[in-house]
Amino acid sequence: MKRQIIEIDEDKCNGCELCIPNCPEGALQIIDGKARLISDLFCDGLGACIGECPEGAITTVEREAEPYDEAKVMENIIRAGPNTIKAHLKHLKDHDQKEYFDQAVAILEKKELPIPQIEEEAFACTTCPGVAAHSIDREEEPVAISNVEMKSELRQWPVQLHLMNPNAPYLKNADLLIAADCVPFAFANFHQRFVKGKIVINFCPKLDSGIDVYIEKLAEIFKNQDIKSITIVKMEVPCCGGIERIVQAAMEKAGKFSMVQTNTISISGKII
Repeated sequence: MKRQIIEIDEDKCNGCELCIPNCPEGALQIIDGKARLISDLFCDGLGACIGECPEGAITTVEREAEPYDEAKVMENIIRAGPNTIKAHLKHLKDHDQKEYFDQAVAILEKKELPIPQIEEEAFACTTCPGVAAHSIDREEEPVAISNVEMKSELRQWPVQLHLMNPNAPYLKNADLLIAADCVPFAFANFHQRFVKGKIVINFCPKLDSGIDVYIEKLAEIFKNQDIKSITIVKMEVPCCGGIERIVQAAMEKAGKFSMVQTNTISISGKII
């Protein structure tokens, strides 16, 4: 069957082991100095390990793979002890994997093992906060003027990096804004605070395919377009840190280095 599953770029992996504790399912091991996916059966394809890789070596791909097997996974989980059991159940719950969660609980009950309490809290998923489901409370404030039209500050099109021509004339001597896909939705004043006066590039370092293409394209822009400044705006979730790594890799490839200003936006929509 075809499904989402992680893929590891061995050339990028340095064996740092940061991904290992963030995979309670036991799908990853360090073998011969590299992170390896030891079995398709253990990988749920949800990417909890991605945000912890400082080299950007882990991505998710869709390919032919054995179906994920919760019963096999629970054999590893139970051997690892109560903390790993709790982390695994939180991982399933925060990704809305009810079927697998119920299977895991049934296995624990059959073995007469205690069922850990999973707290309901915002940003609860410690392994993969980028996809943890939670609500944001907003107080309704009176609006003095209704139907106010905000001015767009966008100066070019397209903005998605896959679609951009690295030789486009608007990139020459540009002040670049490189933004994560989610930022404009989270930060209400995105245009006035960040877009004004800049050329916009946006992408998602976790979900987009072709990250190597992004590095190549950004490197070409940095090398040939005499970029004046680079501003990054990303979300607070760990996987969004991949934007900084991609920009750094592109600068190294281009042999051009600029000061980079990084702004981080919280889930609630504030600058951190």
